[in-house]
Amino acid sequence: MRGKNDLFYSKLPTNEIPLSELLTEEHLFYKIPDDWHVLITDVKNSTQAALDGRHQTVNLVATGSIVAALNVANKDNILVPFFFGGDGATFIIPPTLLERTLTALHQHRENTLKNFGLTLRVGHVPVAELYTEKSELKVSKLKTSQRFTIPVILGDGLTFAEMKIKNADAAIIEIDINLPDPDMSGMHCRWDKIKPPSNNFEIVSLLVIAQNGISQAEVFKDVMIAIEKIYGNSVSRKPISIDKLRMKATFEKVAAEMRTRLGSFSITYLVKTWFTTLLGKAYFKTKKGKEYLYKLVDMSDTLVIDGKINTVITGTETQREQLDAELKKMEDEQRILYGLHVSSESVMSCYVRNMDDQHVHFVDGADGGYTKAAGVLKKKIATLKGLE
Repeated sequence: MRGKNDLFYSKLPTNEIPLSELLTEEHLFYKIPDDWHVLITDVKNSTQAALDGRHQTVNLVATGSIVAALNVANKDNILVPFFFGGDGATFIIPPTLLERTLTALHQHRENTLKNFGLTLRVGHVPVAELYTEKSELKVSKLKTSQRFTIPVILGDGLTFAEMKIKNADAAIIEIDINLPDPDMSGMHCRWDKIKPPSNNFEIVSLLVIAQNGISQAEVFKDVMIAIEKIYGNSVSRKPISIDKLRMKATFEKVAAEMRTRLGSFSITYLVKTWFTTLLGKAYFKTKKGKEYLYKLVDMSDTLVIDGKINTVITGTETQREQLDAELKKMEDEQRILYGLHVSSESVMSCYVRNMDDQHVHFVDGADGGYTKAAGVLKKKIATLKGLE
């Protein structure tokens, strides 16, 4: 039975204005209903896993949590805000989805531990509890390209929820081992590491937060203006381009996808995937296949605003040095803290419900870009707290 607020996010108006403009239009942001819940997953010790060369597995597990949760919501035709973070994901969902989504995520956690030896935290915090703690959580919808719309969050609600969940080490709960595995249909990770669009370009993974007492909206507006001034619009700074896309169906890559989707090994899945990948290479040369690739680039998730800025962009070393200088100035003015990591390639994992318009592609720096940028940011936060 559908709850009264289940379609809250589905019914929000979509804004087709620049992000820097949206951020200053307070009336375009709506308070999340207090009966909704924040769900967060993240891979424990992901920084060490990235240093050990397991960044693609970490990305795969994070993508798997998005697939598991969205397949629950899609069964009820409910649209929910979600955010990819490289080593985990965040969802804001209505109460009617809570139990089923938590079950799917904890099953995904069990499969992750069994197949990859990685611990996936899974936890939730009622939005009402965040409001009791004086946290804010407002959302707007922004159309960032012809086919792609993202949620934009202002407030400290998601950051506060993440802190509560990590402090509680929320991953340890028992689940019924007789329950069926989560629905992981639509998950794909068959793209090779992706070179930047131009040979002299690099990949930058960037995280930015507003310092305490500073307006997120104003700071994020200034950061986005700086990014656009230096790198250009969202199209020119997008790290994914059609001519650099290559499918790769190695045993290791297909086996990792298989174990994430199925929770176990299947020779049938292995052979079928290898065969369909070969067919895919031919398909992408057809008119319909080329159209899909254009949509893939258009629907690549390279900008996340979840109470902080998370973005993957491409450009030259000179552009990155200019951006670093601009951000350092804002940091010295005690307006922001930021973490930045440079990679030579990007990686992409995908959720494809169908090949027309129901797919989204999650992008990160190839060597754990978001995770390593987060490590830089965490050190700055710890240093700041030590000085307070």
